[in-house]
Amino acid sequence: MTDIHALPEARPLADVHALRDAYRRDKAALLTELQASVASTRGIRVLLRKLSTLAGNLLQTLWQRAELPADMALVAVGGFGRDQLFPYSDVDVLLLLPNGAAPEAGSVLRTQLEGFIGSCWDAGLEIGSSVRTVAECLAESAGDVTVQTSLLESRLVCGNAALFAEFQRQYRLQMDPQAFLVAKTLEMRQRHNKYENTPYSLEPNCKESPGGLRDLQMILWVAQGAGLGRNWKELAASGMATAFEVRQIERNEAVLCLIRARLHAAAGRHEDRLVFDLQTAVAESFGYRSQAPDGSRLPMRASESLMRRYYWAAKAVSQLSQILLLNIEERLNPSTHEPRPINERFFEKAGLIEVASDDLYQRDPHAILETFLLYQTTVGLKDLSARTLRALYNARGVMDGAFRRDPVNRANFMRILQQPSGITHAMRLMNQTSVLGRYLWAFRGIVGQMQHDLFHVYTVDQHILMVLRNVRRFFMAEHAHEYPFCSQLAGGWDKPWLLYLAALFHDIGKGRGGDHSVIGAQEVRNFCRQHDVDREDAQLVEFLVSEHLSMSRIAQKEDLSDPDVIAAFARRVGNERYLTALYLLTVADIRGTSPKVWNAWKGKLLEDLYRSTLRTLGGRAPDAAAEIEARKREALVLLALSALPFEAHKTLWATLDVSYFMRHEAADIAWHTRHLSRHVGTAKPVVRARQSLAGDGLQVMVYAADQEDLFARICGYFDRAGFSILDARVHTANNGYALDTFQVVASSQPGHYRELTHMVESDLVRVIETGGPLPEPARKRVSRRVKSFPVAPRVTLRPDEKAQRWLLAISASDRAGLLYLVARILAHHHLSVQLAKVSTLGERVEDTFLVQGPELQNNARQIQIETELLRELSD
Repeated sequence: MTDIHALPEARPLADVHALRDAYRRDKAALLTELQASVASTRGIRVLLRKLSTLAGNLLQTLWQRAELPADMALVAVGGFGRDQLFPYSDVDVLLLLPNGAAPEAGSVLRTQLEGFIGSCWDAGLEIGSSVRTVAECLAESAGDVTVQTSLLESRLVCGNAALFAEFQRQYRLQMDPQAFLVAKTLEMRQRHNKYENTPYSLEPNCKESPGGLRDLQMILWVAQGAGLGRNWKELAASGMATAFEVRQIERNEAVLCLIRARLHAAAGRHEDRLVFDLQTAVAESFGYRSQAPDGSRLPMRASESLMRRYYWAAKAVSQLSQILLLNIEERLNPSTHEPRPINERFFEKAGLIEVASDDLYQRDPHAILETFLLYQTTVGLKDLSARTLRALYNARGVMDGAFRRDPVNRANFMRILQQPSGITHAMRLMNQTSVLGRYLWAFRGIVGQMQHDLFHVYTVDQHILMVLRNVRRFFMAEHAHEYPFCSQLAGGWDKPWLLYLAALFHDIGKGRGGDHSVIGAQEVRNFCRQHDVDREDAQLVEFLVSEHLSMSRIAQKEDLSDPDVIAAFARRVGNERYLTALYLLTVADIRGTSPKVWNAWKGKLLEDLYRSTLRTLGGRAPDAAAEIEARKREALVLLALSALPFEAHKTLWATLDVSYFMRHEAADIAWHTRHLSRHVGTAKPVVRARQSLAGDGLQVMVYAADQEDLFARICGYFDRAGFSILDARVHTANNGYALDTFQVVASSQPGHYRELTHMVESDLVRVIETGGPLPEPARKRVSRRVKSFPVAPRVTLRPDEKAQRWLLAISASDRAGLLYLVARILAHHHLSVQLAKVSTLGERVEDTFLVQGPELQNNARQIQIETELLRELSD
């Protein structure tokens, strides 16, 4: 028997479900339409309006069913108010009440409003709602710029039109255009700071990041608040924008809207960040592919092609929004600053460079590069005016092949490059205004090019400018404290601009397929020929570009205690001038890839390689015996300062062979000797730790009776204790004892190194003494970025040049415990590790081990070891 009392409730609920099903069906049809057009931006505004209309129609139906008082109004605000609704954005509404009609708790009106809002959710609308009287709206707006902005774009959905009109009238009367402009400008700066003031982040927010949709919305908000127009065409009519700028804005706005809409569709939720997990899916919805139809790999991944399109659009938005914002500021705040002539083509106006006429660059293209030369050389100039920025933007077509070949322009570019100061700011401004990429055509190819290699965190153009900045800082006294040795070398360098030029070109060949160092060397060779650079200088710059990776590779992967390694590198660089230049560029390059990549240990390795190579180039052929005697003498001097008994070192040193003294510096030898002289052959392991002499982390010494799994056991301890191993030097003494030294850093260090050293010294001794089977490596989570861009693991095992030991090279995605995993496999195959060099490049590791063991003499065993390593690294 049917419960008759349930029928009145059941019918409205069934009706709401029918409305929800119809809404979802119609929305799904629009999303299918969104995905259907592969890469066109046509129709995206129409589609967003259709989504907005669809939600608006449903709201009207629900409003009528709710039978709310006739003196109320339902108002669309925010993006919904703009009639621009993205697939999974909230539907923001204001339930506007006349003054004095605020709903009291428990009142009929309160119940009706709650019922209406609940029915919206039941019908499938994700709404953001507020209930306010007109007076409350005005009060909230006066005290909160976010509310003021949201109400600026309000429109009536249904309800009392007279109430809404009165609200709008009072809202406009209350608007203070100047105060609103200031508030929105400060808000924009805070937002840009949150996103590191760059449109080029790895996972940009296509709404909030600099150059995103919010920047364009902000221009329209302040223009509307000032009565200068509600859309781009009205801004042009009021003189704030040119017809050309409006076309560019609309085109790039459509690109960003389409990317954001497809991002929502790919995520199936409100997602405005182009996160790694979704970049490929969004890219493929645009028709981008990583492979050609024949299955071959394309030079750029699908995601890289998409991100490049995004970055170019965001860059254009940044340029154009800056021009329009400056124009609006000038309209609201006419400058009382009298223009000061710089020359017949330019004025200085409130610290900004102002062109004398809007068509200056069309009439005199030479003035384009002169702008940046003036910016460098004229005291007091801090930026370009809106008029100059607009003139540059409109003159991009002037910068063609003839412009690049013009001898005057070539001379001006060299003058910019060779100025004693301002080089970093000038080049950044040239890139920001698109002049750099139009003058250096090869540079244009890497603007906005993402590098999904888990190493670089900047686009190629931003990385190059970061490296240029780093080189420049070596020559600035106020930055000498950062890298004193580099600053010392730079102080004796006669032509800084050669290093700036090498920095500009070192990665310019990326994204073309092939070796970018070779491509870059060809490009810089052509540049030097076209710009009349002396042959000797041109050869140096070409060498730097072609070899910019070699010093880093050798320092981080090869045995720097091997005289043959140093001699081979010395032959490669040829002389001290080339060595010094390559060293400075290498340090600047590593520092410019990611804040995480550089550390003091890498700095020490590079400096050690530099100094050793310099001695060889100075005519001092590597003499192992002389080097060892010098280190022993220096170690004895240090030991004398620590009051060690006379000849106390002899017992330990008698157990150590030549390779130990070659691999360890005098300070390390003295440290080892001071702590081990009374413990030679001891049954109890000795562990000592101290703050690393390189500056970061700890240096840990382990002395214990050797065993096959000792290295793996130590690595396992560091893994479980939360340490990362940067370097390991493993030595087996003549008496069968291992003397190993590790450079480690803790992921979360306590307040004092003393606490850390005490913990390591006691805990590691206990781990070694306990023994037992090696524990299984923990399977720890890999980062989201590694999941999205996994590194195909590579393992190579080959004999060294003397065929006495074997070099094991590993490249893989970084993850916690990776070194222990490798060490455990080596221990299983009875391989002893002589040297371990651990290099973490972003979220990719490049590790090199020097190993020994009888199983390496068997080809089948070699293959088995490599196979096991690859299998474990691939899991």
